[in-house]
Amino acid sequence: MIFRQLFDPTSSTYTYLLGDSGEALLIDPVYEQAPRDLALLKELGLRLLATLDTHVHADHVTAAWRLHQSCGSSIALAEAAGAELADRPLRHGDRIAFGSRHLNVRATPGHTNGCLTYVLDDESMAFTGDSLLIRGCGRTDFQQGSAQQLFASVREQILTLPDGCLLYPAHDYRGITVTSVAEERRFNPRLGGDVDVGDFTGHMNNLHLPHPKLIAVAVPANMRCGQPEGNAPVPDAPSWAPLTLRFSGVWEIEPMALLEHLDQAQIVDVREAPEFIDQLGHLEGARLVPLSQLMDRVGELDRERPVVAVCRSGVRSAQASVLLAKAGFKQVANLAGGMLRWKSEALPVASDSV
Repeated sequence: MIFRQLFDPTSSTYTYLLGDSGEALLIDPVYEQAPRDLALLKELGLRLLATLDTHVHADHVTAAWRLHQSCGSSIALAEAAGAELADRPLRHGDRIAFGSRHLNVRATPGHTNGCLTYVLDDESMAFTGDSLLIRGCGRTDFQQGSAQQLFASVREQILTLPDGCLLYPAHDYRGITVTSVAEERRFNPRLGGDVDVGDFTGHMNNLHLPHPKLIAVAVPANMRCGQPEGNAPVPDAPSWAPLTLRFSGVWEIEPMALLEHLDQAQIVDVREAPEFIDQLGHLEGARLVPLSQLMDRVGELDRERPVVAVCRSGVRSAQASVLLAKAGFKQVANLAGGMLRWKSEALPVASDSV
């Protein structure tokens, strides 16, 4: 069996690829990472049968619809989630086959009402979503969450698996990749040891966490299995540089990729003049065009060459990318993370004046 654990650094999401006899499943794919996942499937000679989401995510948009559009894969997630476009609604006890192997579906609600855990046929590994994290668990204060229900789900459906069963969560924010049933039974501070439902409920009901930043975008999008509003088609990837399409429709380029393709692009810095020469500096050859002036100065740009918009953090330049695309520029990208990312990666900057 082929097994790969993939990572999305923006949302700290793990995506899992399982393959056997030329067939594959992807668990919790991320919208922006669909090109990566498709490339890996092609390299490994695997046909994607289905995408499986462990729940309706609030911190990223699923790639289920995008992958379905690209390769015809089925979209599977909990029937209880009530999502549109899912062509394989799952219930507790269902079985999902790939090659000669299969996953067993266990309902583990509590973080959301539609949480599932996928258990490999020999119970050597399980994919727990946000129901059980490494030394933690998903929150229970939104999306029909219930601390009592989550406690029962984890104790009855996950921690009853064999001690050596490896547990793979949907997220980890410390870089830890895997745990085991025995470890979590003993060391999980919320759900292990002698913790009872009263201890757990009291803890979870007093976390007072802020809502995820993307919840207003991610949850509605994931209730459509990742389909953009209006059923907009996914545009073809530009060929001039390796770019990533964000769910917002903005193409982004990573700092190192831009460094390698600087000679092919015109750099438009949309900060204000004092920022252009502050401690962050600016890119060699960048043209300063503040965002407030951009639409009045588009005539200064070459419509035949790719344009990369740059700002401090990537927020203003994302808006600039949208405006340039609306103005008819066909090859526009946003510098991911802006000058903050560029400087943090110790890439060269210019220090000349405006």
